[in-house]
Amino acid sequence: MLSKPCLSHADVKKIAAAAEAEALANQWAVTISIVDDGGHLLWLQRLDGAAPVSAHISPAKAHTAAMGRRETKVYEDMINTGRVSFLSAPAIEGMLEGGVPIVVDGHTVGAVGVSGVKSAEDAQIAKAGIAALG
Repeated sequence: MLSKPCLSHADVKKIAAAAEAEALANQWAVTISIVDDGGHLLWLQRLDGAAPVSAHISPAKAHTAAMGRRETKVYEDMINTGRVSFLSAPAIEGMLEGGVPIVVDGHTVGAVGVSGVKSAEDAQIAKAGIAALG
């Protein structure tokens, strides 16, 4: 039997608080989503002023990062360099930068997805949240 770490509710709250702090420090109105390793939504937080569509994009980015076990920027870059056939990949919608997997002891335990500002800034917020786990 294999064992692996998993996110607790306390971990999710810690990630969310740090991501929110990063967004607020930069005055960025975003939606922050956190999913488990299966891409199931554990947290969704839409900050004041965030566009309504960001509440759809953010969890899609998180889901894609968790299921693919890589940053969503990889998919965006792949498509932008001409591999547009990847757009037909099943069950993957958030192929824009801003989804970052949460890796603990070599295991992907979930992901953070952020939407609302420039893609690199979305990723910055997600990484700040993940960094709070230590």
